[in-house]
Amino acid sequence: MLFDADFDAPSLDAGLLEPVRAGTAVEAVTSDAAHLRALLDVEVALARAQARIGLIPAGSVAAIEAGARAGFDPVDLARRARGAGNPVVPLVHDLTAAVRAIDPAAAEHVHLGATSQDIVDSAAMLVAARALEAILPDLARTAAALADLAERHRDTVLAGRTLGRHAVPTTFGLKAAGWCVLATDAYTRTRAVRAALPAQLGGAAGTLAAFGGHGIALLAPFAAELALAEPVLPWHTLRTPILDLAGALAQVTGALGKFAGDVVLLGQTEVDEVAEPAGAGRGGSSAMPHKRNPVLSVLIVSAARQLPGYVSTLIASMAGAEHERPAGAWHAEWQPLRAALRLAGGAAETAAELAEGLEIFPDRMRADLELTRGQIVSERLAVELAAALGKEEARRLLTDASRTSARTGRHLRDLLGPLDEAVFDPAAYLGSAPALIDRALAHHRTVFQEKDQ
Repeated sequence: MLFDADFDAPSLDAGLLEPVRAGTAVEAVTSDAAHLRALLDVEVALARAQARIGLIPAGSVAAIEAGARAGFDPVDLARRARGAGNPVVPLVHDLTAAVRAIDPAAAEHVHLGATSQDIVDSAAMLVAARALEAILPDLARTAAALADLAERHRDTVLAGRTLGRHAVPTTFGLKAAGWCVLATDAYTRTRAVRAALPAQLGGAAGTLAAFGGHGIALLAPFAAELALAEPVLPWHTLRTPILDLAGALAQVTGALGKFAGDVVLLGQTEVDEVAEPAGAGRGGSSAMPHKRNPVLSVLIVSAARQLPGYVSTLIASMAGAEHERPAGAWHAEWQPLRAALRLAGGAAETAAELAEGLEIFPDRMRADLELTRGQIVSERLAVELAAALGKEEARRLLTDASRTSARTGRHLRDLLGPLDEAVFDPAAYLGSAPALIDRALAHHRTVFQEKDQ
C-alpha cells in the first residue's frame, strides 16, 4: 500500500466501556482514522489499476495519490455522511477537490466508474486484513504457550469435571492440549479467511458497465493493488465474505472464551488450581483489598459473550441483501463487523498474555482429587468389582458406598472391604490421556510447520 496509516492518532472512541480492546493492536487498525485511510487507499488503488490497463492516463495517478494525502476530518465526514447514508459520497467530493487543486484533468478520474459500496466494502476488507494480521500472531502465541503447558503437565493429575462435578481423573496436560487444539484450529481458519478476503468492484449495479470494455480486466489489478483476493463476481448482495469473516471471528472468541472460562473456574477460591499471571495493579477490587480477580479471563469471556450478537446481525444482513444493492442490510454490517474484529483481536492479545503467564498448582490439584474420598475412581472400582460380583451388584454396592462416604466423610477404601490400594490411585486411571496429548501436540506442530514453510 502507498500509505502508512497514522494508527496511533488519538481515537474518539477509546474503549472506555470495552476494555478488552482498549490499547490493543487491533484497536489501532480499526479506528475511524484507520477506516478513513482504508477508504483513501481503495480510491488510490482503483486509479492505479485503471492506469495499469490504460483506462486513465498514468499521469493522473500521482495527482490522486497526492490528493489522498490531504487532511480529511473524519468527524466532518461522519456528519456529512448522514446526507448520503455512507461516508464515501462526502469523501469523494473532498478528494476530487483536493486533486483538482493539483491537476484539474486528473480530478476527472477520481472514483471513476465505482460506486460507494465498492469503496466501503473494499476498505472493510482492508481493515479486516490488517486486523487479522494483528490477531494471527497472538493466536500463534496462545497456541504455542498452551502446547508448552500440555507438554510440561502431561503427568499432572487433576479431577476431570463433568456438569460441574468431579468425574474421573485426567491430566492438566490433556486439558491444556484441548485448549491448544481450539486455538490452533482458530488460527488455521483465520489464516484461510485472511487469504480469501476479496476486493469489491461492480459499479452501480454489479455489471461493471461504467468501465466499458475494461470491466473484467480491471478486477485482477484492482485486487492486486489492495493485496486482496480477486472476486468471482461483485458481491454487493452476495455476502459470503462477510459471513466467512464473522464465522472465523466467532471461532476465535469461542475458542479463547472456553480457555478463559476454564481458568476462571480452576482459579476459584475453593479450587485454586491455577492463577492468572500477577501484574502491578491487575485484578484489584475497588472495595475489597484482598481480591485478585481473574481480570484477563474476564475480558476474554466478555468478548466471547458479546460477539455472537454482532455475528447474528451480520448473518441477518445476508438474507436481507435484496436485488443488486441492499437498502439498509449492507449499512447494518459496518459497526457490528468492526466490533467483532475488535473483540476478537482484544481477546487474542489478552489470551496470549494469559496463556504465557498462567500459574499452575499441581499440589492443589492432587489435594482436590481427594475431596470425594476415593469416588474419583469409582468407574475403575466398578470394573474391578464387577469381575467378582457382576456388573449390577458392583454398581449397587458402589452407589451405596458413595452415598455413605458423602454422608459420613469416610473414604471408599474403608467401606468396600479389602482392595488393592493401587486401584484408588487417580494417576493409575488416566486411560489414553498421554497419547491424546501427543495427538494434540502433533496437530499443533503440523499447522505451524506448514505456516513456516
